[in-house]
Amino acid sequence: MRSLIAAALLGSLALPALAQTQPHNMILFVADGLRPGMVNEQTAPAMTALMKRGVRFANTHSLFPTFTTANASGMATGHLLGDTGDFSNTIYTGFAVPGAGGSLTPFLESDPVLGDVDSHFAGDYLNEETILKAARAAGLSTATIGKLGPALIFDHTDRTGQNTVVVDDSTGRKGGIPLSEELAKRLAAAELPAEALTRGNNAKAGNAKTPGTSVANVDQQRYFVDVATKAVLPMFKDRSKPFAIVFWSRDPDGTQHNQGDSLGRLVPGINGPTSLASIKNADDNLAALEAALEQQGLASTTDILLTSDHGFSTISKESATSWAASRAYADVPPSQLPPGFLVIDVAHALDLPLADPDAKAAPVPDGAHPKRGNGLIGDDPAHPQVVVASNGGSDLVYLPTGDKALAARIVAALSRQDYVSGLFVDDALGKIPGTLPLSAIALKGTAVTPMPAIVVNFRSFSTGCNDPTTCGVEVADTGLQQGQGMHGSFSRADTRNIMGAAGPSFRTRFEDGAPASNADLGMTIAHLLQLKIPGKGTLVGRVLGEALPNGAMPTVQKLTLRSEPDATGLRTVVVTQTVGGTRYFDAAGYPGRTLGLPADTAE
Repeated sequence: MRSLIAAALLGSLALPALAQTQPHNMILFVADGLRPGMVNEQTAPAMTALMKRGVRFANTHSLFPTFTTANASGMATGHLLGDTGDFSNTIYTGFAVPGAGGSLTPFLESDPVLGDVDSHFAGDYLNEETILKAARAAGLSTATIGKLGPALIFDHTDRTGQNTVVVDDSTGRKGGIPLSEELAKRLAAAELPAEALTRGNNAKAGNAKTPGTSVANVDQQRYFVDVATKAVLPMFKDRSKPFAIVFWSRDPDGTQHNQGDSLGRLVPGINGPTSLASIKNADDNLAALEAALEQQGLASTTDILLTSDHGFSTISKESATSWAASRAYADVPPSQLPPGFLVIDVAHALDLPLADPDAKAAPVPDGAHPKRGNGLIGDDPAHPQVVVASNGGSDLVYLPTGDKALAARIVAALSRQDYVSGLFVDDALGKIPGTLPLSAIALKGTAVTPMPAIVVNFRSFSTGCNDPTTCGVEVADTGLQQGQGMHGSFSRADTRNIMGAAGPSFRTRFEDGAPASNADLGMTIAHLLQLKIPGKGTLVGRVLGEALPNGAMPTVQKLTLRSEPDATGLRTVVVTQTVGGTRYFDAAGYPGRTLGLPADTAE
């Protein structure tokens, strides 16, 4: 079994040697859903300054499907999703998950759900060791603070709270990870509550008639910053040993999802004043962490890695082909796509009953839609023929019986929909014209969670601006409204994320044009912290050696993969870059229907 470090070096250049005898401190700051084109001296001065004095990664990649827990799993392990099995925020687990109300399709941004899924899959649903688990085993102080779900993923198998500090939305509440006595005393001394603040009005998403929030997630995130700067950093400093901290800022993601600036309209979409305030909020959090490092004498020995899990797009709910959109719903504007439109359309095409896994498998009648967009298709909901996990800019289709003929029928039905832009099919189901295999996009590996049969990418486009990735639009399977925000697609607006680094381990004033991904961050952190982590799978990122002092630029190859055309001439195409054995995916889908994939890439 090769180590994580050895796997990262396959096909890449030799790494510069680490001069220090013990690792520097490490802070990974994740600005959830931040688009790099939105970061400048006016909108995000702290982030801009960090990348100016350190490293700015200019050729960045979120892992597809471009969702939060999926990318958290890549950062946490250094492995791509085919190995971690965290294919999206909502997956099919194959068992009724207690923390998700007995659903077969749980939403993973939940501490209890992550515990249930771990228990079912032999104690570790990712099947790969995380960097914080390895760091604490190596004697480092470790903490993960911020957004519920992804924060815990960095050390999800230890739920005691006695080893790695875990502070998220559930802290102090039922289902949350407990605080250690040491941290509880520190919080009390700093006059901070032991129960995390809620999002308040920021959590209000509105509905089809009522706009969503007009405020950023300022109060909750100020609490998380205070915990980090007034309790955790002083505690770690007093221990006089290296530390590793993950700080996961929910903003701008949470605010961009819920913003009420553009109800029903594609412009300004996610570029209104509320979204801009959320970018500033995340930037203010980073500035506060940096100020605390300076004040506590830790800045010169601490590396900071900046990233976002994915980009972001404005939601479109329009389709001229969807049967689901032709029906009337009490909570959906006329002719718009309802939540769960994909599973409704597939059930209609197969002429099979539809049940809701998030409502105790209750039937979904005409004129209704599944509660969370997920669905069980077949005559017996206890043994469904098809399961759909609804996520946003892409959906997952599972076939529990592995029926190849049924897969072909579903592909044929979906390829006729104008909201679809590219289909990826499990290699085990054989070649289907118009599709590419999951292995082509690194989704086929050593994962222990159920493998999707079909991954459906949705159509995306730009409303027109100087940087199209800042004004991207995507059809999204969500309960949110047209004009609000979403991600998850293979659009370049979603795959392009922010990445930067600064500190004693990194080069200064360096722009890195080589491809980089969130999985690379996991590998790079493991390298800098001098961790040797055993790896089960081989779908791995690489150490970003060129960003380290005396590092050399790697050789980059570009490749465009095209499927065989289907009966109507549609091809699924993916634009890929590689460094050694590590793959990066720019954009994919049907050319002309995916932002970043022009029509002329079809041939």
